[in-house]
Amino acid sequence: MTDTTTTATTDTAVHPPVPVLSVAPVLLPSPGRAVDLQVRVTAPLTGDDLPIVLLSHGLGFSHHLSSLNGYAPLAHDWAARGFAVLQPTHLDSRTLRRDPDTPAVPHWRTRAEDMTYLLDHLDLVEAAVPALAGRLDRSRVAVAGHSMGGHTASLLLGARLTDPADGSTVDLADPRITAGVLLAAPGRGGDALTAFTTEHYSFFLTTDFSTMTTPALVIAGDKDASTHLTVSGPDWHTDPYHLAPAPKTLLTLTDAEHGLGGISGYDVAETTDENPARATAVARLSAAWLRSTLYAGDPAWDTARDALTAGPDAVGAVTSK
Repeated sequence: MTDTTTTATTDTAVHPPVPVLSVAPVLLPSPGRAVDLQVRVTAPLTGDDLPIVLLSHGLGFSHHLSSLNGYAPLAHDWAARGFAVLQPTHLDSRTLRRDPDTPAVPHWRTRAEDMTYLLDHLDLVEAAVPALAGRLDRSRVAVAGHSMGGHTASLLLGARLTDPADGSTVDLADPRITAGVLLAAPGRGGDALTAFTTEHYSFFLTTDFSTMTTPALVIAGDKDASTHLTVSGPDWHTDPYHLAPAPKTLLTLTDAEHGLGGISGYDVAETTDENPARATAVARLSAAWLRSTLYAGDPAWDTARDALTAGPDAVGAVTSK
């Protein structure tokens, strides 16, 4: 079923929000994949030369948040500020009904490959959404991801790992992607991981951020302990900033847990730190950072940062290198 909706938000950002269209599912034929790639496209109703944001969902208890139907608070806000947001449903989504005899595949790899496949087939996306035809700026592409989606984004930005199956070094960086936003993303491996993570997500053991050279905004909550994944506490989610080379920016959100206020969906029960103002601030700050990173000289980031991370009502603190 295809749905088309419009939305608008109010804000004082440099780039005022505009009405948005959202279309899903856009099906991309994907030979060799267990199922064809399903994508949601969210974009402003008007405007040309739209920069592209590939948004990778996380994992979780709720079925549809881990699919193209999640992350509306981010996708709609970003689109309202002039971005075309493309959300694939990765193969690890609970929403997919696959043949039980389908061979197992490493989803950490297929997630990144989904994004590369999307960029390879933007013509098909535009053909499926006529209102978007000819409006994409393919020279300005960013990737964003929450939680497991943050790991996906980090690989596309240049982070590497060792394939647990054969010991090879895996490089999935895509040079077409020139900026990224990592939201509550996993940190380093080794002794920072719990026994559960080592057993079930062994690919985390060898994450190497030293090769993640693409500019990135890392967003972490100072109360996001993620005790099922790490023994390092909330600081684990700041590793992509501290262990990667410049240029990087870190936004540490005060009192935020893994949901960062509720970015994965509206009124989501699994959000442990429900805070609409915080979720809106995350959307606004990340959109502003993307705007200023993709368009040199654009003041959006300075404006949003000064408004939201200074004074007694600051949502968090920003550091850069």
